[in-house]
Amino acid sequence: MGLKIKPLADRVLIKAAAAETTTASGLIIPDNAKEKPQKGTVVAVGNGTKKQPLTVKVGDTVLYGKYAGTDLKHKGKDYLIMRESDIFAII
Repeated sequence: MGLKIKPLADRVLIKAAAAETTTASGLIIPDNAKEKPQKGTVVAVGNGTKKQPLTVKVGDTVLYGKYAGTDLKHKGKDYLIMRESDIFAII
């Protein structure tokens, strides 16, 4: 069964990428020092507005601001919901 959340207007639902657990040199990062990821996958999009249709689509990997969006927990999974304008780039 699919996700039952449908964002409204210019909002986008994102599944954040997992936080890095090791540094490039192989050091393990403790949980309290991990940075909030700034990359994720779009899992649902709104319909846009009359003036501005949405650019991102489901499945896109995107970069967003460090403090962008609102945390949302649904069926034990963590998501972010934000306006498309909080997304910096599609990668």
